[in-house]
Amino acid sequence: MLENRVKRTRSQNLAWAVAAVALVSIVGAAGFRATPGVLIEPLEQAFGWSRGTISAAVSINLVLYGLTSPFAAALMERFGMRRVVAGALLLVAAGSGLTVFMTASWQLMLLWGVLVGLGTGSMALAFVATFTNRWFVKHRGLVTGVLTAGGAAGQLVFLPLLASLVQAYDWRVAALTVAGSALLVVPLVLWLLRDDPSDLGITAYGASASDSSRQPAWTAGSRGLPTSGPDAPAAAAPASTGAARRALGALRDAAKTRTFWLLAGGFAICGATTNGLVGTHFIPAAHDHGMPTTTAASLLALVGVFDIVGTIASGWLTDRFDPRWLLGVYYALRGLSLMLLPELFAADPHPSMLVFILFYGLDWVATVPPTIALCRQHFGASAAIVFGWVFASHQFGAAGIALVAGLVRDSSGSYAAAFYGAGLLSLAATAMSLAITRPGVLRRWRLAA
Repeated sequence: MLENRVKRTRSQNLAWAVAAVALVSIVGAAGFRATPGVLIEPLEQAFGWSRGTISAAVSINLVLYGLTSPFAAALMERFGMRRVVAGALLLVAAGSGLTVFMTASWQLMLLWGVLVGLGTGSMALAFVATFTNRWFVKHRGLVTGVLTAGGAAGQLVFLPLLASLVQAYDWRVAALTVAGSALLVVPLVLWLLRDDPSDLGITAYGASASDSSRQPAWTAGSRGLPTSGPDAPAAAAPASTGAARRALGALRDAAKTRTFWLLAGGFAICGATTNGLVGTHFIPAAHDHGMPTTTAASLLALVGVFDIVGTIASGWLTDRFDPRWLLGVYYALRGLSLMLLPELFAADPHPSMLVFILFYGLDWVATVPPTIALCRQHFGASAAIVFGWVFASHQFGAAGIALVAGLVRDSSGSYAAAFYGAGLLSLAATAMSLAITRPGVLRRWRLAA
């Protein structure tokens, strides 16, 4: 009994330690990806490029950020999280660092769009799903919320700093800061991140007890959910399975279900209303109304502060309540807040804007823990890769509205129509989330051979 207790304590301590390293990587990825919002106006002034042209590069970044995710999850199954994340950080460093030498817009699209998009996409939310599936059984929803909140922390750390560097020095200093930060994280990942608990001779956190006792409370009435299903530690795919074939096979199977399309559609709207619109265009939209760029960046970082609270709380709620209803509430509240935003912009932050920041921040990526939980419940062992595809739809939505909002601004001189449209889309996502059916017996998803 004493030996088992010591092993259990060691497993718990090491699981949290490795989670801390994963968190650092996710914080960095979020900060690196959010940087274009600070650079839109400096690049416009430095090169004379239109906002639509710069938004096109951001759209490429967003598409690849999402499209890379399922393939990165499959690569992590085959080659390990440590190698994939370290390689991703090197791509980010190269893409950001080389921008100081660019002279044409196509180079921005190649470097910040393609290289940084591929790098940050390999450390996106499919990494969260892969990590939590392997390392945690108990508190899985909570850990998902904490790691997802790392994305908000990335904005908190990087946006005000980068905005200050751009204002005090030059946009190139900001780009080199991103490159240097990415390189600094590489040794930490190679040294401390581990692919599986068995690499350290331990089990996943909470795996020593009966898995059935750790199912979320909202699944208690489900008919016949197997104890080896979504709440058991996920096994990696066979090493002989090609990563691309594994990712495409999971997509093929998932695409046959109504649940996948409802999740993908709702998450596409989630991306459009967060990263695509607010994450990319909030700063220039606020500047249009006379607000200094550094002030707008600080407000967006404040969204990140409140999102840390909201996302962790969402993870805690996901362990206890039906995630379908959580998603419905989150999307409805987001839609209402976005339709109010165009009336709140002013030269100085006033109380109504600060209320919006608080309200919207709590909801920013609170959708992630319940979405991952639904993927785990419906798709079992393929959950991480299926969520990667769902996340790809998130980024397609983000890329689409990032481009459209830039074109709307170029043609009308205002972002108002984009914010109103995003609010209506969020209400549609509420209906899609509530339309997801609750499964009875978990289907055994076969691994793509």
